[in-house]
Amino acid sequence: MTPKHLLQATLLTLAAAPLGCKHNTLPQNLPDLALKSSSFTDTIPNQFSSCEGQTNDSAELSWQSPPASTESFALIVTDPDAPIGTFTHWILYNIPPDTRELPQAVRKEEQTPNGSRQGANDFGETGYDGPCPPGNSTHRYLFDLYALDTRLNLPSGVEKRAVLDAMNNHIVAHGQLTARYHR
Repeated sequence: MTPKHLLQATLLTLAAAPLGCKHNTLPQNLPDLALKSSSFTDTIPNQFSSCEGQTNDSAELSWQSPPASTESFALIVTDPDAPIGTFTHWILYNIPPDTRELPQAVRKEEQTPNGSRQGANDFGETGYDGPCPPGNSTHRYLFDLYALDTRLNLPSGVEKRAVLDAMNNHIVAHGQLTARYHR
């Protein structure tokens, strides 16, 4: 078992309280960004998994034009079925407003070439780390894309709570893609 998977197994056995964020719901009647992926439909292929022996690439994602007030995008990928509660797999923010897609295999670096920044996932690492649910189980993975009317004044490597706090009252559109991974 790799150190990352040992960490995940340890985290999954601990009891954890919900985040308690004040951001449990989105504003009403937000425009939909129609988030989609050419990499998968309902089921995430193994190459996008962090289970041993897989490439652990992020999937290609694309979306439609956002409202004119959009100054940046933020992407948060989570597993709501994790035994400890929602587990964060990827945080990417300050994506430029003219961006309409993310390529497959976004590099794990604090700041990407286009100026986007990546936060810390719940593995304690920067960038994307894919699904690897415990045992013989199937989990849902939520890819949430937010159009924001601001850029987030946050350093790279922050946790999800800081991103959610900074996004508060700045979300102008939202898109969600849900897929499953079975191990």
